[in-house]
Amino acid sequence: MIDLRQLQALRAVQREGSVTRAGRALGWSQPTVDYHLRNLERLVGSPVLERSKRGSTPTPVGVLILDRGQEILTLTDRALRDARDLAQMGRARLKFGTFPTAAAKLLPSVVSQVADLGIEIDAVLEEVGPLVAHVNDRTLDAALLYSVPGYEVPLRPDIVTTEVLRDPLLLALPEDHPLADRASIDREALMSLHGERWLLGTSLHDPMDSVLVDAFAAEGRALEVAIRTDDFQVMLGMIAAGMVIGLVAKLAAGPTHPGVVLRPIDDPAFARSVLLAAPPEGTGEQPTTAVRQLAVAIRHAVALSEHPAAG
Repeated sequence: MIDLRQLQALRAVQREGSVTRAGRALGWSQPTVDYHLRNLERLVGSPVLERSKRGSTPTPVGVLILDRGQEILTLTDRALRDARDLAQMGRARLKFGTFPTAAAKLLPSVVSQVADLGIEIDAVLEEVGPLVAHVNDRTLDAALLYSVPGYEVPLRPDIVTTEVLRDPLLLALPEDHPLADRASIDREALMSLHGERWLLGTSLHDPMDSVLVDAFAAEGRALEVAIRTDDFQVMLGMIAAGMVIGLVAKLAAGPTHPGVVLRPIDDPAFARSVLLAAPPEGTGEQPTTAVRQLAVAIRHAVALSEHPAAG
C-alpha cells in the first residue's frame, strides 16, 4: 500500500525540482526523501524520477502517480483541517433553509446528526425561489435547493454549492391509466400525454414544472394545467381519483400510494439536482466547517432514506 509520505515526497520533488530542495521544503533530510521515493519505486516496480545533475523530474509513471495521488493528498489535508476546525469550533448555530419535501424526509436525521457535533439548527421552510434570495443576501447560513438541467438557480457567483442528491422525477398516474402497466416512460409515451389534465406546483417558474412544460412546448404542444398545489397528499388524492396526472420527485415518494403508480421517465432531463448552497467563510472559497459538516449529515440522511436498513 502506498504511504502518504511517498506521495508527499514525490509531490515535493515535482514542485522543487530536486530531492535536496524537496527535503528542505518538507523539513526532512535528503536521505529521508530518498528513502520514501525508493520504497515507492520498489512498490510500483518502476522508476518514478528521472535524476540528473540538473535536478529530478517525475517519469511518466511518476506523473501518473501524482495525478491520481493529488486527490488523496488533498482529501487527507482537508480531513485533517476539518477535524482541527471541528475540535476548535465548540457549539455553532446555523440558520438553515430547506424546501418542504426535503424537510419531511431528511431534516429529523440531519438535526440529530449535527447535534452530536455541537451544531444547532434553526430551520426555515420555504420554496426554492425565496431560499435562493435568502442565501444570496446571506440571511441564511445554508439552504437546500434543487435545480434541473438547463434551469440552474440564480445564485450569486460567490455562493458555494454541493450536490447532495440526484433525484429522479417520476410520472404519477392513476393505477388504471393506459400507461400504468409500463415499467418506465419513454419520451414518445410522455409526449402522448399532451391531452391529459396536469397538476403542477404553485410556483409559476418551478424548475420541475418548467422542464415538463418546455419539453411539450418543444413538440408544439401546450399542457392543460387543471390545478396547482404544493400539498403532496392533495396531489396524490386527485391523481388516485383519475382527475389529473403529474410529476413526483423520488425523494417525496413513499413506498406505496393507494390508487397511484409512479413510473421513471427515460430522459436524463427529468431529474433534479439537490444542492446545499452556502456563502463562503470570510474571503475564502469554502463555507464554514459547520456547513461542511451539515453537507455530510445530509448525504448520510439521504443514504438512510434510500436504504433504511443501513441505519
